[in-house]
Amino acid sequence: GGLILFAIFSLVMDVFKIGYYSSFYSCLSAIKIIYPIVQAIFVVVQTYFLWISAKDCIHVHLNVTRCGLMLTLTTNLAVWMSAVTDESVHKAHSKLKKNMTDELYRWFLRAGIRSSSAEDCNCNSQICQVFKNGYFWLYPFNIEYSLFASAMVYVMWKNVGRFIDHHSHHIQRLKFRLFRRTFFVGIMLGLVTLVSGLGVLILYEVQVNSSTESSKKGQALTMYYIFNIACLGLMSLVCIGGSVIYRFDKRDMDRHKNPTRTLDVALLMGAALGQYAISYYSIVAIVASTPRDAISALNLTYALLMIAQHTFQNIFIIEGLHRQPP
Repeated sequence: GGLILFAIFSLVMDVFKIGYYSSFYSCLSAIKIIYPIVQAIFVVVQTYFLWISAKDCIHVHLNVTRCGLMLTLTTNLAVWMSAVTDESVHKAHSKLKKNMTDELYRWFLRAGIRSSSAEDCNCNSQICQVFKNGYFWLYPFNIEYSLFASAMVYVMWKNVGRFIDHHSHHIQRLKFRLFRRTFFVGIMLGLVTLVSGLGVLILYEVQVNSSTESSKKGQALTMYYIFNIACLGLMSLVCIGGSVIYRFDKRDMDRHKNPTRTLDVALLMGAALGQYAISYYSIVAIVASTPRDAISALNLTYALLMIAQHTFQNIFIIEGLHRQPP
């Protein structure tokens, strides 16, 4: 389901890119228009393949299957790197154009700070601007789709030729009751937090990018940090509470080989390392900077809570992944 959601947005992004690049068919090479078309076909075919075959443990033509799955995995990683590079180049051009005069910006483009993009082509029509802004904002969905598909293909590759011990793996059917126990409360709290976070993020972006007054930018930063500090503190307490509940609800730990769980743990720890690094450098910058004002204190609290929240959350999730069902 998640893969299909990201695939749909990736296809919409490809449509926007095709429309945008088609406006400059005389300014760009044909490969710029052909690439999103081929990528859209790849997304459709791969999504259908994973939807049909994701649960298969293949036991015929093992070498050919492994080769095909590894080729698909590396293709997804190449698409991911291409999307990250395109988004970074787009941001760099936007920053460059915003901070320079038009003449100086054109001089930089002629000097070679250009990577075969459409940034130097004129985009004057309204529909062209819609296509340009649309595909830029949809890049994160395409990046997530490539990572999502890579993870699923990797699990399939690990499962090629694998025999499952059915006696050691119990299937627990979760009975979802919406209005009983705490399911409904949890869903409502999660939705409220999600909607509130989106509202705060939009308000923050509007205030910071459109306002020229430093006081309004300071208010936006303060609101942003206070909201995130409250959410991170609540999440840390919830994760600690879940780990405490694990101690009272004694179950056997599942130590059997499981490629999906191993990948989940590796991706979880790998993603946390990036956030740990960001928080660490933020703490160093805040401690070394002067003067120290209220926003610096909020930023420091935010960075420390981010480290604590990721630590408690990873412990809670990893322990939960290794627990046997009731």
